Amino acid sequence: MTGAEFVPLSLPPLVIGICAAIACAVPGNFLLLRKQALIGDAISHVVLPGIVLAFLVTGTLSAWPMMIGAGIAALVAVGLIEAVRRLGRIEPGAAMGVVFTAMFAGGVLLLEQSDTSSVHLDVEHALYGNLESLIWLDATGWSSLFDLEALAGMPPELWRMAITTLVVLVMCVLFWRPLKLSTFDEGFAQTIGLPVNLIGLGLVVTAAIAAVAAFDAVGSIIVIAMFICPPAAARMMTNSLEAQVLWSVVFATVSAVLGYVLAGYGPLWLGFENAVSAAGMIATVSGGILALAAAFGPCRTRSGAPVEV
Repeated sequence: MTGAEFVPLSLPPLVIGICAAIACAVPGNFLLLRKQALIGDAISHVVLPGIVLAFLVTGTLSAWPMMIGAGIAALVAVGLIEAVRRLGRIEPGAAMGVVFTAMFAGGVLLLEQSDTSSVHLDVEHALYGNLESLIWLDATGWSSLFDLEALAGMPPELWRMAITTLVVLVMCVLFWRPLKLSTFDEGFAQTIGLPVNLIGLGLVVTAAIAAVAAFDAVGSIIVIAMFICPPAAARMMTNSLEAQVLWSVVFATVSAVLGYVLAGYGPLWLGFENAVSAAGMIATVSGGILALAAAFGPCRTRSGAPVEV
C-alpha cells in the first residue's frame, strides 16, 4: 500500500485505535490493582443510554451532546453502584453487575424503540464502533501531515481521542504518588491526610472520560478489552508499578496495530474476500496477548505477590 492510500484510509483509524487503547489501559492498571477492573466494563455499558438520551433530547449526534450525555450516565452509574452496594449490603462486583446490565439493557431498549436508524446510531454501532469509516478524505499522501488545510479535514474523532489520551496521561503523572499510596495502603494514605475517597472518585471519572471519548469511535468492545487485558497481561510481566504501566501501554499499542492489520488483511491472506471488524480483532489480539502472558509471563506463578511501589 502506497502513502497515497495508507495515509487517508488507514492512518487515522490506526492512530485513533492506538489512542483509545492507551487511554483505557493506563487507568485500567489502577482499577485492576484496586480489584475494580469491572468498573471499566460498567462504564462502557452505561454510556449507551446516556448517548441515546442525548440524541433524543438534542436531535443531533454532535460530539459535545453525546459526551455530556454519556458522562452523566457514567456518573449516575457510579452513584447507583454505591447505593446498591450499601442498601443491598452486597459485594461491589455484584452491585456493578446489577447496575451496568440494567443500564445497558435500557440503552438497547431505547435504541430499538426510537427512530435512530437514519443517523447510524444502532446496537451494532454501539458495540463495534465505526473505526474503519474514520478516513481522511482530504489527504493525498504523507505530505498532507504538514498541510494545514488538509489537517483541518482530519476526522474529529482523532483530535478528540488524542486530546483525551494526553489528558489521561497528564492526570496519571500529576497524581502518581497519591494514586500509588491510596491503591496499595489506603490506611496510611488516610493517616497522612490524603482524600482517599476523592482520589478513587477521580480515578473513576478519568476512566469514564476515556471510555466516553472512545465509545463513539471504537465502540464498547475495544473499551472493555483495553481496560482489562493490557493491564492484566502487564501484571504478569513485572511486580513494579512503573514497569507495569509501561508494559500495558506497549501491549495496548501492539493490540491496536496488529488487530487493525489482521482485520483488514488477515482474511485476504487466508483467501477470503471480506475483511472483519477491526474492533473485534483488536479485542481478540489483546486477549491473545493476555493468554500468552498468563502462560509464559515471568510473574504468572506469583501474581498474588505485592507490586513494588
